[in-house]
Amino acid sequence: MATHRRSLDTRMAPTKPRLRLGDLIEISRFGYKHWAIYVGGGYVVHLALADDIAGAAASSIMCTLTEKAIVKKEPLCVVAGRDKYQVNNKHDDKYRPLPSNKIVQRAEELVGQVWPYSLTSENCEHFVNELRYEISRSDQVRPQPVSRPLDPGRSLS
Repeated sequence: MATHRRSLDTRMAPTKPRLRLGDLIEISRFGYKHWAIYVGGGYVVHLALADDIAGAAASSIMCTLTEKAIVKKEPLCVVAGRDKYQVNNKHDDKYRPLPSNKIVQRAEELVGQVWPYSLTSENCEHFVNELRYEISRSDQVRPQPVSRPLDPGRSLS
């Protein structure tokens, strides 16, 4: 079984593994994981608090209260802050990833859009898995997985 994790702890590792376009980036927050997609040049696309009143480290936990998120493109170092992060393409053995250029294209097209947010069905992990595999799933919460089109206007019902 192949491993799809590459540690990117910038505080501990003298050398970082090479980031590849479309990689899933898992950021270790206190009590949960935040997820983003690597799109090149040191940038990631991720779901963040829609009104941007919180910093990047607080954005995904705060959007659980707002039911709205915005798709943002930001430097990975800003999104991760001081938290550890790693590449974790953990479902590559189960699902076939889209070509990296397609993942990046899909992610870039969504930047700036407001999305519904639900901790159990529309969180940052669902979002990045949908971009990479066309499967909306989160291992942090249940229910899962659900296959559906990438459409920010869909209802939560």
